[in-house]
Amino acid sequence: MMTLKQAFFISSAAFLFCNNADAQIHRTQRDDSIAWERIYNLNPIVVTGSGHHQRLKSTATPVRMLSKREIEEQGISTFDQALTKLLPQVSMAPNSMGSFLRLNGLGNKYILILINGQKLSGDISSNVDLNRMNMARVKRIEVLDGAASSLYGSDAIAGVINIITDQPTENMVAVTSDTRVSGKGQLTESVSLDIYKNGIGSYTTYTHDRADSYQNNGLELVKGSDTETRPTISPLFTGYRTNQVNQKFTYSPNNKLGLNAGFDYYDKITDRPNSSSDITGGTDYEMKYRGIRWNVGGIYKFNRKNSLQADFTSDHFKYGKEYDVETKSYHVGDYVRSKKQHTMEGQVKGIFSFMDNSTTIVGADWRRDQLKATSGNIDQSAYDFAAYAQHEMKFFDKLTATVGARYDYHKNFNSHFTPKATLMFSPGPFNFRATYSAGFRAPGLDELHYHYYSVNRGKPQIIFGNKDLSPEKSNYWSINAEYRTDFIAVSLTGFINNIKDMVVRKNIDVDDTNLAQLRAEFPEMNDDEASKLERYSIYRNSDKGNIQGLQVNVSANLFKGFNLSANYACTYARTKSDEKWTVLERSVRNSATIAANYRHSWTGYTLNVNVNGRLQSTTYYTDYEDAPGFGIWNLNTTHSFTGLKWADIEPSIGIDNIFDKTDHRIDSSNRRYALFSPGRMLVVGLKLKFKK
Repeated sequence: MMTLKQAFFISSAAFLFCNNADAQIHRTQRDDSIAWERIYNLNPIVVTGSGHHQRLKSTATPVRMLSKREIEEQGISTFDQALTKLLPQVSMAPNSMGSFLRLNGLGNKYILILINGQKLSGDISSNVDLNRMNMARVKRIEVLDGAASSLYGSDAIAGVINIITDQPTENMVAVTSDTRVSGKGQLTESVSLDIYKNGIGSYTTYTHDRADSYQNNGLELVKGSDTETRPTISPLFTGYRTNQVNQKFTYSPNNKLGLNAGFDYYDKITDRPNSSSDITGGTDYEMKYRGIRWNVGGIYKFNRKNSLQADFTSDHFKYGKEYDVETKSYHVGDYVRSKKQHTMEGQVKGIFSFMDNSTTIVGADWRRDQLKATSGNIDQSAYDFAAYAQHEMKFFDKLTATVGARYDYHKNFNSHFTPKATLMFSPGPFNFRATYSAGFRAPGLDELHYHYYSVNRGKPQIIFGNKDLSPEKSNYWSINAEYRTDFIAVSLTGFINNIKDMVVRKNIDVDDTNLAQLRAEFPEMNDDEASKLERYSIYRNSDKGNIQGLQVNVSANLFKGFNLSANYACTYARTKSDEKWTVLERSVRNSATIAANYRHSWTGYTLNVNVNGRLQSTTYYTDYEDAPGFGIWNLNTTHSFTGLKWADIEPSIGIDNIFDKTDHRIDSSNRRYALFSPGRMLVVGLKLKFKK
């Protein structure tokens, strides 16, 4: 596992080597288009950190950008792969109730996920359904670490992930098919139709994604024993099938006005083993999800530096249980809705340059959330109105300062003020940055009002909301030092994120007294289920959270066609409750991602070879056995044939998990996992693009 000392050694070695070789590389790559694309990727245009488009080197807030080229080079077909293969500070734990996404030790509910700047809504047990991300349309993914509530409002305490989609703006008709197949029934297929003519664009995509359930060990420990085992069909990874349809229209009558409208449909159903009287681990039903999202918006550009834009988004998301086993209460095919969410959001933002070397942003947001849940007969809503302003000013060509603030009025939690301030000093190829930003998160409607009872694999679960919760607040400080040229980028960032009144689920043991009260609250609980109920949960505020971290990022074009990148994250995440500090659930202390890429073109053919790895130390669990660290290495090759005028053909072949690393520990109620790979797998893909 990479240590902090080793990470600094890699950074220093790469810097010295590339600095000495810079002149020679510059001469040999000038007329190579692939080299110029690599140069661009070291200093791309981003929007998330500052709220307006600017070069990565010029943004006063550090942002990590994952380009479409990086994603394609590593053979990535899903959103969770993109994050975990390229970002060491991100970890993922998939299951049937949605992926447990963590950024710098903090979970899903602290991470604001945007698509083209609009929030993605709809969650499963506070975990955003990441299968709703359509990777076929991704142009780049921008990741901002730390609190960003001054620009983006509630939920942006751990950071912001902004997915920017791609819509071609050249006169063309193009049909693209992209297929990727690997072991355990994993298949991703997308078909896109792009039409653009004289300022009018239509972009249509259909995507189907599926995977089978699998185990790495078909045994579990018998309850109450550390050695006795029995067979189980409970999967390590839960299979699923998804379908997505995305449609976007754009209209640009001139170079000042741009209008857009979009519609997205999404459905997903799990594919779990059925329950059986002969073996444990099966289920009577599959989880079924559906999302419908539409948006309209536009931008008017007064000139190159001044613009006004407005957007409105409506997002419907629901899920429930579809029975595929006959039970006492339900027939095969019956659907029982568990939860329905509806979010409406309107945004207006102006970007202005009132004086030379300055950018001012002013805006207003309105948002309404509604939750309907069957358990407890919940029908609740909340709204939030916000106004914000940010001013960025450059002094003496080398010093840039940014100040900003946001005012929120929330239906349940009244007024909140969140400021931000950054300072950047840029002598030559160096950048030195300091950032302070405040964060704010209003507890979700489920955390306030849940009255939840469910039985999963024979085990009952009870969760109570808490109307007395306080909102969470954070203070984030970071310092960053960066060296960036056309051929190398080296960055070192240290940060502290302090959170007050964290909302956590408090587990309470069941005894004879509270069991009677619980059965009165949930009369549907039968005697057998009551006998298996060991604890229930209630949301509450803990005292505080503290996350300290260090990140090292290196990317270098070492020689013609060859790029090397290495990223390291050290994160120490804790929470304090009842005067006791404990590690944050599912946090990881040390992790690293490494990628080496070689690309070379001949007449009509381009070869791309990519080797990438993720190294990760122990994953911590509060009341369970910690999951051991691991190292996963992958190989992907793509072969692009571009000699035909009417078509591009790109087959790919690779190996996931080259060294066949798996976690074969025996599953039980007191074990958790960090590595979900089934082992070594061959991965084959084919991308076809027909254009006119």
